[in-house]
Amino acid sequence: MPGRPRRVGVAQHTRPSGRTAGRSGGRSRPPLGSATAAWHSCPVEETQQDTQVPEGRELSDLVGEWLDWSEAGERLHLSTSKVRQLIREHQLAAAVPVAGAGQQVPAELIQDGLVVKGVPGVCTVLHDGGYDDPAIIAWLFTADDTLPGRPIDALRENRGAEVKRRAQAMAF
Repeated sequence: MPGRPRRVGVAQHTRPSGRTAGRSGGRSRPPLGSATAAWHSCPVEETQQDTQVPEGRELSDLVGEWLDWSEAGERLHLSTSKVRQLIREHQLAAAVPVAGAGQQVPAELIQDGLVVKGVPGVCTVLHDGGYDDPAIIAWLFTADDTLPGRPIDALRENRGAEVKRRAQAMAF
């Protein structure tokens, strides 16, 4: 078009109709979300994970000591908003242990002023696999005879390799 500056760095081709084409070279693309797009060529089936706390078990029964966000922040030497960010980013898990109590963090997820080594990775893997925080906490604090003990105990004792393997297997 006369009087209009040409864009630098973008290939311009003139079509027989007189219109110019950009990088696509005149090829038309299917609209986003259309069924003809190659990456949407088949339906995706959702799988539903069993992400509930085990039958007959309450989180308050599985976990001994709970910390509210400010207490967790004091133990981690962080602000309450940073604790909230760790929970949101699945680096730390939190749940409501008793109805009406508000969201709290299990005290055993914190050791020597830090989040227990391996907990952020396990939380992320399980969350990506469809598990929510209460289910993650229930799994971490439920005894497993083949481990032996609870997964959180293995992580606290620096025996986390098997815990991480099992979390990956559960996530699929």
